[in-house]
Amino acid sequence: MIEIENVHKSFADLAVVKGVTMNVNKGEVVSIIGGSGSGKSTLLMCINGLEKIQRGSIRVDGIPVQSAETNLDKLRRRIGIVFQQWNAFPHLTVLENVMLAPRRVLKLSKAEAKAIAVTQLKHVGLEDKHSAYPSRLSGGQQQRMAIARALAMSPDYMLFDEATSALDPQLVGEVLDTMRLLAEEGMTMILVTHEIKFAREVSDRVAFFHQGVIHEMGTPDQVIGNPQRVETAQFLGSVL
Repeated sequence: MIEIENVHKSFADLAVVKGVTMNVNKGEVVSIIGGSGSGKSTLLMCINGLEKIQRGSIRVDGIPVQSAETNLDKLRRRIGIVFQQWNAFPHLTVLENVMLAPRRVLKLSKAEAKAIAVTQLKHVGLEDKHSAYPSRLSGGQQQRMAIARALAMSPDYMLFDEATSALDPQLVGEVLDTMRLLAEEGMTMILVTHEIKFAREVSDRVAFFHQGVIHEMGTPDQVIGNPQRVETAQFLGSVL
């Protein structure tokens, strides 16, 4: 379980996350929707320990993310994250990009890392791209490579930070299909997304963020299908 309790995060004098409390259970898919600047992506960075919080607590399977005693490198092995930009190493092939973390972080042998990378590339439908370089892939293929790279660490949780927002519209579907597959397989996921129809389809719960707080949270049918807050309805009306 990921436990988030009364989390506050500011950048200088700008309060971005203002007392957010939510839990994500094993096997659950939670989508976070809302306008730009509402604190969605910042919360993901805090869950992964990439940003420090000022108040509150975040625990992953009981481990406090913000504690000075917590080994963040070890904890992050359990929390895969996929950003808007795929940030591949351009001088490495697709296979080498996916092998890199298992070799460097997990200290696996080349053969072990290659076996994992081959499996995960097949998982995301890139089994024919092992020898290609990232520059030769489409945007959707590069993002699927980023998902394979995260999965190669065998995470317990996956965080997606608007994974399709940098893609051309015709490439969005292939990435969503991969994320849909992970949901069907029972991967615990938190999705920050503007793909509202996709969020309604795959999510167990949806949280609507507005000005740094959760204005509404519930099942997709509740939040997207029958919003109770004016702000939620206005947001959905602008994107659907």
